[in-house]
Order: sequence, then C-alpha cells, then structure tokens
Amino acid sequence: MADQARARRIAERTKQLVTQGLSQVVKDERVGFVTITDVRVTGDLQHASVFYTVLGSDEDREVAAEILQTYRGRLRSFVGKGLGIRLTPTVEFILDALPEDAQHMDDLLQQVARRDAELAAGRQASGYAGEPDPYRKPRTAEEDQGSSGA
Repeated sequence: MADQARARRIAERTKQLVTQGLSQVVKDERVGFVTITDVRVTGDLQHASVFYTVLGSDEDREVAAEILQTYRGRLRSFVGKGLGIRLTPTVEFILDALPEDAQHMDDLLQQVARRDAELAAGRQASGYAGEPDPYRKPRTAEEDQGSSGA
C-alpha cells in the first residue's frame, strides 16, 4: 500500500501526462475540446480513473469517448513512460457530469429567483385581508350613544 500523499502526486502527474498525451499521441482531429478535470489513483497505484469533459453536443461526447477508448493503450504507455514507476496503472476514462450538473443547478436557481420575484410583486399588489386596522379599540362615547339609541 502506498501512502496517500504519493497517490495524490501520481494522480496529479498522470493528469498532466494524459493532457499532454491528448495532443501528442491522439492523432484524431474529431476528439474536439476534451478537458481532463480530475484523476484518481487507487491506494495501491494499480488503477487510475481519468475524469474528462467535452465541450459540445452529446454526439461530440460519444465521439470523444470512442476515441479515448481507442487510444487508451497508447495513452497508458505514454503515462507509464512519463511516470517512471515500476507498474503503470491501468487507465479508465469516465465522462465527468459536473458541467451538466452545474448547468442544471443554475437553471433551478433562475427558476427560484423568478418565483421569488413573482411572489414579491404579488405582495406589493395585495392588501390586508380584513380592515386596514384589525386591532380592537375602546369605544368612544359617541359610539356608545349611537348603539344604545338604535
């Protein structure tokens, strides 16, 4: 078992090497705008999960996933040469859903802001449910005489 600090260093170096390998090893122009967002290496340094995002449509994401799967062995070899450790970790590419989740959260926050604005406008236009002054006041002498004479 390797210590966690070493695993973090290897993960960071793997992230740099995969990013560099995308421009040097992958010779397919269809790969588009792939960004490596994170790399997580297991404690025994045997497996690296590489998280990535793709700028574009769902079709662009599918094409990028196919290309990364095709070039996975070459990228692993490139990473192994760059790391210089005895065992090269296996590489698994995982589409990072963080941008989609962030967009969804932004949409929800905008809906909440619109609803708050509607409620604030409704409060401004509304009045009291009863009389303007709902509190009881002591009767005056005029009111007492008016009610007893009737």
